[in-house]
Amino acid sequence: LTREMIVSEMVKAGVKYGVSENNIAKFLENRSYDEPIIIAEATKQQEGTDAFITYFFNTDLTQKPRVNEDGSVDFHHLDLLSAVSKGQLIAELTPAVQGKPGIDVCGGLLRPVKVKPKTLRVGNNITLSEDGLKAYSEVDGHATVEGDQVFVSNQYEVAANVDASTGDIEYDGNILIHGNVNTGYTVTAKGDIVVEGVVEGAVLTAGGHIILKRGIQGMEHRGVLKATGNIISRFIESATVEAGGYVSADAIMHSKVIAKGDVTVDGKKGYITGGMIRSGTTISARTIGSSMGTTTNLEVGIEPTIIEEYRTLTKEQDDLQEELEIVMQKLMTFAKRIKLGEKLSPDKMLQFKVTSDTREILKKRDEEITERLKFLKEKIDSYVGGCVRVKGTIYSGTKITISNSVYYVKKDSSYARYIREDGEVKIENYY
Repeated sequence: LTREMIVSEMVKAGVKYGVSENNIAKFLENRSYDEPIIIAEATKQQEGTDAFITYFFNTDLTQKPRVNEDGSVDFHHLDLLSAVSKGQLIAELTPAVQGKPGIDVCGGLLRPVKVKPKTLRVGNNITLSEDGLKAYSEVDGHATVEGDQVFVSNQYEVAANVDASTGDIEYDGNILIHGNVNTGYTVTAKGDIVVEGVVEGAVLTAGGHIILKRGIQGMEHRGVLKATGNIISRFIESATVEAGGYVSADAIMHSKVIAKGDVTVDGKKGYITGGMIRSGTTISARTIGSSMGTTTNLEVGIEPTIIEEYRTLTKEQDDLQEELEIVMQKLMTFAKRIKLGEKLSPDKMLQFKVTSDTREILKKRDEEITERLKFLKEKIDSYVGGCVRVKGTIYSGTKITISNSVYYVKKDSSYARYIREDGEVKIENYY
């Protein structure tokens, strides 16, 4: 072998970058044939780092209230609010660092993985530094994160009852009510709602959590609780409750309760009687149903929001297909007129363009819906989790649905755990 022969083979192989003339020369001097020799090396790419945000307050608001030794639920130390002070640094953005490309031995570009940038997005009562990297609270209040946006809210307090003296209440932050919420009134908060008294046939809607120190008497479902976060109430009776997190209560009677997370009825009484309880994960109670055979429906499985989204998108796609068919008919009419040699007026040409653009928008949306529906269906079909747990007695007359499997309790049982296995609801001992 000569240097020219080696170079010739390298050229044939397309090697043209990072050639080590020194290693080739050493080989020609020593002629060592029993080991590999590096004759060309790439310059490796340098990977960058994604942007990330550091929060200087508690962002984990999923802690559940603890149960005292006597079996009652501790509603005094919930720690669900993230308090911040005026001037406090509450969030800091570390920007993305771009990587550097490399070159392979054939002269090709070695691209680093694309980094993910972020922007520090904030709501009211927050000051951003000039470089947009630090966020400071302007008030004493509570901080929350929704997506990647930071919010700070101060609190509105009602000294007594929500009644004719206050009217309906709507507030951007948290609301603390020291008295009761009377029948017929509404309380709406973008943050949390805390009521120290009783909620009667009223409607409470919160962007955060709802905490009722005593409970709700819904008066034949006129009382409604809706929260993006968790709902904690000493008792829930004849009410409609919807939570984006978990629901925790000492007793639930003849109510409709829907929760994305757990429904836990674990207090001193700890019973669920009548109504419909739906959880995306687990329903747990000391007693379920009643000795009188009261019909009680329990459903666990896919998150209620997933099922609702699937139904909504299916209907939207059906409506979209009808609209798309009408648009296509219009375009076919235009196409025929153009084919026959008709010269369209400026107004008609504009109409033709708008119709064409509409078709593209509809087709793109149809593709998006199809892809999303496919994802949701796979998620629904693959669901295997969820269970119902009873620490005391579950009475006959209780219906249990896990995903798409149904089980009717025909005789009273105790200390049982109901799960879905091989497409059926099965019972295990629960201790």
